[in-house]
Amino acid sequence: QVHLVESGGGLVQPGGSLRLSCAASTIIYGTYIMGWYRQAPGKERERVLTIVTGGDTTYADSVKGQYTISRDKAKNTVDLQMNNLKHEDTDIYYCWLKKGQQNYWGQGNPVTVSS
Repeated sequence: QVHLVESGGGLVQPGGSLRLSCAASTIIYGTYIMGWYRQAPGKERERVLTIVTGGDTTYADSVKGQYTISRDKAKNTVDLQMNNLKHEDTDIYYCWLKKGQQNYWGQGNPVTVSS
């Protein structure tokens, strides 16, 4: 069992930046995908970015050039750097790990973009 713990969310002004971090409770061996989803109230959870074992990344079109995903294998962390934030980036952000057929989720990290 892997637990994912997120940190770094909160309130930020439009145009500002925020960095979310996700720490896995154990070292993740083998092949896996990690990433970030976001979800607004009443909407489906949306995949935002992913990173696979070899380091390849995918980005939703809506966040290209604005969000960046990074990983520290030694620390078992994956980070989400968000820049030039807009009101529509307000969501709950979830860290995600898929290993084999098993999906793991973080607790959800609220991000609010407001002046």
